[in-house]
Amino acid sequence: MMYKLAFVGFGTVGQGLAEILLSKRELLSQHYDFQCSVVAITDIHKGSIYLKEGLDLERVLATVRETRRLDGYPGATVGWDSLKTIRDCGADIVVEVTYTDIETGEPAISHVRAALESGKHVVTSNKGPVALAGRELVQLADQKGGSFRYEGTVLSGTPALNLALETLAGVEIKEVRGILNGTTNYILSEMEKGKGYQETLKRAQDLGYAEAKPDADVEGWDALAKILIIANLLMGGNLKVSDVARTGITGISLQDVETARQNNERWKLIAHAWREAGQVRAKVSPERVPTKDFLAGVCGVTNALTFGTDLLGEVTIVGPGAGKLETGFSLLVDMLSIHRRDVSAGGA
Repeated sequence: MMYKLAFVGFGTVGQGLAEILLSKRELLSQHYDFQCSVVAITDIHKGSIYLKEGLDLERVLATVRETRRLDGYPGATVGWDSLKTIRDCGADIVVEVTYTDIETGEPAISHVRAALESGKHVVTSNKGPVALAGRELVQLADQKGGSFRYEGTVLSGTPALNLALETLAGVEIKEVRGILNGTTNYILSEMEKGKGYQETLKRAQDLGYAEAKPDADVEGWDALAKILIIANLLMGGNLKVSDVARTGITGISLQDVETARQNNERWKLIAHAWREAGQVRAKVSPERVPTKDFLAGVCGVTNALTFGTDLLGEVTIVGPGAGKLETGFSLLVDMLSIHRRDVSAGGA
């Protein structure tokens, strides 16, 4: 089955997906009967291109590497803004991978809404629209006959959301605890080696784990967005950002880390969602986790999530929580899920 794709955003993640589509083209066709043609790409910094017959992804990637722009691609229509691209490009699936804004969710919420309103499927790794308007957008997708998929918003390519929604179907998820931010986990792991917070943060920035302005990570905003998605879309909550108590790791000292070690504990930034008195609650905070707890052994940039269930007890998934190809893979998984749904619907 052939799908036309439109990319909204073409930074690290979008380019990662493009590379995967090129390298896996034969596998996807032969094993999954999935073929695709990218007909449009728009990016706030790189410009936009549209070609009805489909773009050559190798040439697109080469153009971006050479010029940091898209609009040098020969023969393409240029100059469309994101909303015109979404509405007029004729794509079946919109890949929304613009920047995350956890305060407003924009412009991503408008992108997703426009795509769903026009009958398109949407896949995204953008936490903003899912955390702030996820339930509304899922309902809109259902009303319009499309799909809204967002696996990459929580643990990148590690299939945490699909595990809960599909493989754990039928159990009650009573609580979820996890390490949802690799940057803070790396910093806390390095501080156990006697390195100070500022020194470790600088190293994380040099390695590309932390941004120059690291507040989203170290102040807990990134983990908050992810636990909000889990609380609302996996556990049926209706929480807003202001409902989630949040504390970051900036107040943890080397002495705190040493004291925890002496008590067979490790500091971790834990995102937690649970049921209480018929309501779903959530918080993000540093915790001293006993070394016997599985999460205590998850170090470096690795993420982990433990589901507390009624039928299976605790189920934990561990894997990468970020990365160019890892997040690109999550988008591919979502597109294959849409493809399976379409095949199933066609055969019904």
